[in-house]
Amino acid sequence: MLMIRLQRVGRKHEPTFRLVLTDSKNGPKSGKYLEVLGSYDPRLDNKIEQFNVAKIKEHISKGSKLSLTVPNFLLSK
Repeated sequence: MLMIRLQRVGRKHEPTFRLVLTDSKNGPKSGKYLEVLGSYDPRLDNKIEQFNVAKIKEHISKGSKLSLTVPNFLLSK
């Protein structure tokens, strides 16, 4: 089953996140993903969120599941 989840990237104490489409069997730190759907940087004042909402909706319609955190980001869009 495919899953849309956040993947932590960046250096120690400087987190940034990618929104990726991955197989649910892969762990969040495995680095294996099928497609990057966006990014999120919590360190900046305006909390930059750059998500490709059209592709996210397309993958959800095909049966991909969301992790627990992702719907919170999509509600603000």
